[in-house]
Amino acid sequence: MSIRGLFVSIDGPGGAGKSTTATLVCDQLAHRGLQDFPTAEPSSTPLGKMIRASTDIYRGMALACLVAGDRHHHLATEIRPQRQRGAIVICDRYLPSSLVLQRMDDVDWDTIWQLNTGAEPPDLAVILNAAPAILTRRLASRGGTHSRFERRPDGPATEAAFYQDTTARLTALGWPVCSIDTTDRTPGNVAAIVIDHILPLHADRSADGGQ
Repeated sequence: MSIRGLFVSIDGPGGAGKSTTATLVCDQLAHRGLQDFPTAEPSSTPLGKMIRASTDIYRGMALACLVAGDRHHHLATEIRPQRQRGAIVICDRYLPSSLVLQRMDDVDWDTIWQLNTGAEPPDLAVILNAAPAILTRRLASRGGTHSRFERRPDGPATEAAFYQDTTARLTALGWPVCSIDTTDRTPGNVAAIVIDHILPLHADRSADGGQ
């Protein structure tokens, strides 16, 4: 019997270390001989690429609908099939990001939740966060183009606060949340914490026949 894989999402404000953590986690899984499948939202589809390039154009409900549509397609064409094949899917951004960024865009929680009806919880929802001053410093050190959410003068502080609220709400709703403060942690340490949460889940899945 094939073992059904896992779905792990990694969310957090700009500068918290999402992409670095996702890459390191995938590297560690591969090193252990486990099948990983890295992906991200917005997706790599034409719709996803358009969303990434157009946050200065689309706002509010329009952007929330585009992001939700991309997510539903992403789940149907990548995440669920790869998980069913036995891969450990590592997704850089998922629904928690919408519950933060779309609220920063004045769309309320209930509306965002309804737009994402059918988007199931991951097996592990990793939510990174850090002190706003640290987020600001990390974003500044990157250079390059940032989204309009990250360019807001209050962006890091607002994102950090919304992620704290989102973490608490999703935990209360029964989501399997792993919250990590990256303020004083190295990327390697953060990835190790995530791996320590993934491996028991994978072992349990193997033990019960992949159900």
